[in-house]
Amino acid sequence: MKTDIEIAQETKMIPIGEVAAQYGISEDDLELYGKYKAKISNELWEEVKGRKDGKLVLVTAINPTPAGEGKTTTSIGLAQALTKAGKKTMLALREPSLGPCFGIKGGAAGGGYAQVVPMEDLNLHFTGDFHAITTANNLLAALLDNHIQQGNALGIDTRQILWKRCLDMNDRALRNIVVGLGAKADGVVREDHFVITVASEIMAILCLATDMEDLKERLGNIIVAYNFAGEPVTAKDLHAVGAMAALLKDALKPNLIQTLEHTGALVHGGPFANIAHGCNSVMATRTALKLADITVTEAGFGADLGAEKFFDIKCRKAGLKPDAVVLVATVRALKYNGGVPKDQLSNENLEALKKGIVNLEKHIENIQKYHVPVVVTLNSFLTDTPAEYEFIKNFCEERGCEFALSEVWAKGGDGGLLLAEKVIKTLETKESHFAPLYPDEMGIAEKIETIAKEIYGAGKVTYAPAAKKAIDKITAMGFGSCPVCMAKTQYSLSDDQTKLGRPEGFDLTVRDVYVSAGAGFVVALTGAIMTMPGLPKKPAADSIDVDANGKITGLF
Repeated sequence: MKTDIEIAQETKMIPIGEVAAQYGISEDDLELYGKYKAKISNELWEEVKGRKDGKLVLVTAINPTPAGEGKTTTSIGLAQALTKAGKKTMLALREPSLGPCFGIKGGAAGGGYAQVVPMEDLNLHFTGDFHAITTANNLLAALLDNHIQQGNALGIDTRQILWKRCLDMNDRALRNIVVGLGAKADGVVREDHFVITVASEIMAILCLATDMEDLKERLGNIIVAYNFAGEPVTAKDLHAVGAMAALLKDALKPNLIQTLEHTGALVHGGPFANIAHGCNSVMATRTALKLADITVTEAGFGADLGAEKFFDIKCRKAGLKPDAVVLVATVRALKYNGGVPKDQLSNENLEALKKGIVNLEKHIENIQKYHVPVVVTLNSFLTDTPAEYEFIKNFCEERGCEFALSEVWAKGGDGGLLLAEKVIKTLETKESHFAPLYPDEMGIAEKIETIAKEIYGAGKVTYAPAAKKAIDKITAMGFGSCPVCMAKTQYSLSDDQTKLGRPEGFDLTVRDVYVSAGAGFVVALTGAIMTMPGLPKKPAADSIDVDANGKITGLF
């Protein structure tokens, strides 16, 4: 059986100009990065912004498990299938982070015959967007420390510095560090921290910005610290905005690549959904909506994280109205949620399936709370049985959802035609009446509790003293109307990753809350969630290599 990278490397790509031409994009609107990658010019948006939007389809999933769900693979395969069905379709996806790529998850370009290419470029440095974000983030950190070293005219309290450095790699040793050691000229000694780049506020800002003017305004609003009077100090106060924007000038432009079957894909931005808002850029999504009849996008991890944030943060901020949701599950993952060990998932087990399908049920209910039609798809495995398929199909249809089997990993677009048919039928016959879960004017604590109870199934929310104090301060500063970005484990509906299935009535613990003023949301940290992941005992990096001819292997 061929690996994903072998399939990708054997595929004959077409020049990116030919991909662009399918959507009416001229060569003048492309900034080429070789033959198969390009950035979209700023001028293109001005050309197309008056057009009517196409349909917007969100792909999300049940809670991820070691069995895997294949959400990105399904997104890509669905777009290929919709194209085969005669619909002008474009993907709007996130860029992969180097952290998971070299850590535990591997690449994130899809899989099998449902991939975006060039997959090695995408999974590694791509067009340099993440490097630009990392550099802009760390420039701000350097300017902050330099300001303190040079006399601290703003009266920054070094015990109340919020801004953290970042790196797009899993490196647990950098979570908590001390900077400024050495001679007096080497800076002020203080505790500091690193987050992974995809969890940085600048990543969130880039993904929510609508143009350079909006980007600069958001960058200026970043709160880096508090002064001795307890007042916020911003990036604008440090005169950092212009230089940061210069570093992000090209990163702000969406990237165009192609699927294995030459459907266009705007791949741009990549915030994690467990510790950030988990969606690709607003600019990429809005552009795709103007260029295609149907835009297929995805949100990270399960629907309790990525989809909730897509609806309550991205759609709210960008004025997007999704027309349908595709909810991805697998027989294997549902049996895992029903208590079956990973090494026994290949055996038919209807009892375990009945126990585990409550996880899918909860995600269906959650999406329906946003009044958007749902199509459930099963990502097919060879070990699945007809009896298991039939049980899940009946379960979904009893809950008012269309259902289709997906075989896109093995068959590409052809394996997604049944799913495409259901999606087209849903778009043509069912109306979306999308509305966010909560209003802007609801208080921060009330928003947290609404998400915890309505989406997760919690009984109550418990706040650490630091979280209570932070909510009061954030509200007093005027950020009470912001949406909430919950930082929570992706493996469970609760904040305890060991609670599988559909836990109910549990206590959700919020240990801290802070405002990302530039991004325009408030972050609530729950459970033991980390903003800088670590590497596993055997990282994926162990298996990655490159030969004398430059051919990469082991990149999944």
